[in-house]
Amino acid sequence: MASLKDIKNRINSVQSTKKITRAMKMVAAAKVRSSENAVKASRPYAFEMVKMFQKLLNSVDEFSSDSLKIKMAIDNYPALLRRSEVKNVGIFLITGNKGLAGAYSSNVIKKSLALIKEYQRQGIGVKVFIAGQKGVSIMRKKLEALGCSIEKKYFSVIDAPNAMDARDIAEDLAEYYVDGRIDKIEIVTTRFKNMVSYCVDTWTVLPVEGVKDSHEKINDNVLESLMEFIPDKHHILQKIVPMYMTNIFYQALLEANASELASRMTAMSAATTNAEKIIKDLSIEYNKLRQTAITNEIIEVISGANSLTK
Repeated sequence: MASLKDIKNRINSVQSTKKITRAMKMVAAAKVRSSENAVKASRPYAFEMVKMFQKLLNSVDEFSSDSLKIKMAIDNYPALLRRSEVKNVGIFLITGNKGLAGAYSSNVIKKSLALIKEYQRQGIGVKVFIAGQKGVSIMRKKLEALGCSIEKKYFSVIDAPNAMDARDIAEDLAEYYVDGRIDKIEIVTTRFKNMVSYCVDTWTVLPVEGVKDSHEKINDNVLESLMEFIPDKHHILQKIVPMYMTNIFYQALLEANASELASRMTAMSAATTNAEKIIKDLSIEYNKLRQTAITNEIIEVISGANSLTK
């Protein structure tokens, strides 16, 4: 049975933990509001960008790089828009750099592993790109068991997502795509719903979805297909394709950041509540034990007094 001193020490320990979890909850709550605003502000642009890009591609009957200056893989739009048999897939998954965020990173990892196993079952190779220290530390051994490895790791992009980091990631995967090392690019991220809810989602970056085959272009809907390109369609596409890819990765990072902060705020709120419950239970146990000790002392005093009067 624990002594009064042991229970008192445990109460002090839980109280210290409660102060930490409460502080982390307040920090997460302060950050998640700005992250939520950033996500909601960027969604209309992201949606319209994809919609406009699909419409643009359905208006172009051929791709050519003859008149273009290509410095990076992301500028090589004909290679990025090619469609071929999927033999290898590049999966970019976004986890957190830190723990104490509930099941946030675990949910993304579970979804990613299920996706990898499904592709392997179909005889398709998988190359993995990971953002976040938690994902790297957990996935390393799991991927080795599956015969995969981590191609590239990203850490600094998690805590403060920005368009430049998103473009760098897009360039890395575009290089693999252009070189033929992968034939499909997918992102496993979380879609932010509200302060207490998010869902794990898979986005396909390339090949572009919602685009008709080349023989269907132009003739399907003449009114929608009539577009005027200045200076020409090839230079326009060379500018739009990098914007399209960067925008998808940037939106995925924003959604993941808001989801992680919301998950951390919820987890720390639950931890604080649990700490309060433990403190209450320990205090009751402490008071009962203290009352028992006092009662025993009184009994001993009375017994001693009675023995002296006899």
